[in-house]
Amino acid sequence: MRIVVIGGTGLIGSKVVARLGEQGHDAVPASPASGVDTLTGEGVKEVLQGADVLVDVSNSPSFADDDVLRFFRTATTNLVEAARSAGVGHYVALSVVGADRLPESGYLRAKVVQERLITESGLRHSLVRATQFFEFAGSIADAATEDGTVRLSGGGVQPIAAEDVAHVVSRTAAGDPLGGLLEIAGPEAFGLDEWIRTVLRARGDARQVVTDPRARYFGALLGPDSLRPGPGGELAPTSLAEWLTR
Repeated sequence: MRIVVIGGTGLIGSKVVARLGEQGHDAVPASPASGVDTLTGEGVKEVLQGADVLVDVSNSPSFADDDVLRFFRTATTNLVEAARSAGVGHYVALSVVGADRLPESGYLRAKVVQERLITESGLRHSLVRATQFFEFAGSIADAATEDGTVRLSGGGVQPIAAEDVAHVVSRTAAGDPLGGLLEIAGPEAFGLDEWIRTVLRARGDARQVVTDPRARYFGALLGPDSLRPGPGGELAPTSLAEWLTR
């Protein structure tokens, strides 16, 4: 199959392209660097010609509320229109577990808009919602650092390795459309503060992680299950300890 991967040069996208290629598919990485800009629409129709599957694992370059909403609304609208025109048979998008439970977060509100545009498009689709990636621990710590101290709540998280996310996205792209949602998460639950503290210690980062129940995660107050999958979620194999040794 010809499978176009929007965001195909990024953390997840590059792994998806590699996996699909190993399986014998014609996996095409698409990004602004290859002349495909989903915000302006440049190159989108052209790259989707003859595509069987569209995979969108792209992300907004800015997480400011207005910017991220504009990105996902505009980019998804352009992709939906081009996919319809090209006769794409399967639209796969990567989203976030808990997106619809945390409307205080501008980023997650924008992901809900993305999901809605896809589900209401009439295209056959699959939405893969993943928890936070192990690889993002550093950026989460940086965003929560004030005067050299990391302030995070103990809200529940169940982070996942990017490699495991890529595996599920690739499998989904090569399979039949789900017509709905699949949630994926790592095998272990942590408090957000505990997870980041563990990673920083393993990396020799001397910053102190202070537990602050009032600390917001990208604008949202977290509860014990805000960012954890529901009962039907699929658990990936890689533990935090295993990931840290790689």
